[in-house]
Amino acid sequence: MFKVIANAWRIPELRKKILFTLLIIFLFRVGAAIPVPFLDIGEAGILTDASTGTFMEYLSMMTGDAFNYGTIFAMSITPYINSSIIMQLLTVAIPALERLSKEGEEGRKKIASITRYVTIVLGLIQSTAYYIYLKNQGYLMKSVSGDAYTGFWAFFQGFVIIATFVAGTALIMWMGERINEKGIGNGISIILFAGIISRIPTLIASLYSPNIQVGYMARGGAYYVLAPLAGVLMLLMIAYIVWMDNAEHRIPVQYAKRVVGRKMYGGQNTHIPLKVNMSGVMPVIFASSILSLPPTIELFVKNPNNFWAGFFSVFKSTHWAYAIIYFVLIIAFAYFYASIQYNPIEMANNIRKNSGAIPGIRPGKPTSDYIARILNRIVLLGALLLSVVALFPIIFSQVTSLITIKGVNYAMNISLGGTSIIIMVGVALETVKQLESQMMMRHYKGFLD
Repeated sequence: MFKVIANAWRIPELRKKILFTLLIIFLFRVGAAIPVPFLDIGEAGILTDASTGTFMEYLSMMTGDAFNYGTIFAMSITPYINSSIIMQLLTVAIPALERLSKEGEEGRKKIASITRYVTIVLGLIQSTAYYIYLKNQGYLMKSVSGDAYTGFWAFFQGFVIIATFVAGTALIMWMGERINEKGIGNGISIILFAGIISRIPTLIASLYSPNIQVGYMARGGAYYVLAPLAGVLMLLMIAYIVWMDNAEHRIPVQYAKRVVGRKMYGGQNTHIPLKVNMSGVMPVIFASSILSLPPTIELFVKNPNNFWAGFFSVFKSTHWAYAIIYFVLIIAFAYFYASIQYNPIEMANNIRKNSGAIPGIRPGKPTSDYIARILNRIVLLGALLLSVVALFPIIFSQVTSLITIKGVNYAMNISLGGTSIIIMVGVALETVKQLESQMMMRHYKGFLD
């Protein structure tokens, strides 16, 4: 990877794209540190121990802690991601959008324009909910007399805060599109990658912070064995994700010979590549979002009774049932997402239209049934492999929480969960592949060379 980046740096055009991408990342991190007017959030942020496993912790991870400190990029790119997911699902469900997606470049531009408007609407809803939470928790600035603003000034205060959050969402969306045009990689993915990777220094510092538990000496030598072990396991997990991302199953296809005019076409053997992890990180994101909703609702419920307190505790990462529910949801969403991406009947029809056939399988319904069986097996295998990455941080935290020596607990909460690791590795691989493809294009000789 480093060799590819070094070779790309020597090409002036690619060097400009890399520098432009780094400039956008720098501006994103600057914006993530600028506080919103009328907010008074301390250095500790809004997240506490009660926020563990909630949707707010998930948003803080996706925004690089901007959500935790109420900065102008607190909403980050999450409204755009949600908007893209919604539009992708609606494209399958609504025939008009499906026809629009098949109209080529113009259709894609119209869908992209609709996605932007949906992003602003979602950003407005999310910003309003965030403002209400900040207001209820007492994070808004007060007047000189020490009282909360009322009347017109209270309305003006809320309007400025919500408008700033929405403007930050629109600005990040614009920055991501500029990376697509003038930079390297997918702009939205690059910004998401920058936000997640910015948490790594804080994570490393927290592992050895004297403020954690009861100090350096009291934790003893066992802690300093577990901390490097966590780092080694993270490196092994990254290698595992790279292997999983590159794994694919190939369905052989043989095309018959065709005579068109005076030329003969076809008569070749090829294959249809199906990635083992064909759904990417989407099942993990869907499952995490659903599991984080009950603990988030709990934050707005005052003094829940025993039944509701027990119900909410099931959806926290410290509960044994959380991992089981998480595992089931990942598999369910993997099948759901694969079903809207791949249509076995359409794939079988495309093979038959091009005079192709799978060896040993009759064209038509037998071909579509065969492809459906292959897809079901691959989706299950990919979901199981994905579950290993998603559940590992939870299981590791549970195992270390059982270690108690001389009254000192050695629990280690890995804040960079499976979702963030998959996103980081996936974006890095995608960006390197784009660099390689652009360098390969520049090595081709022209017609007159």
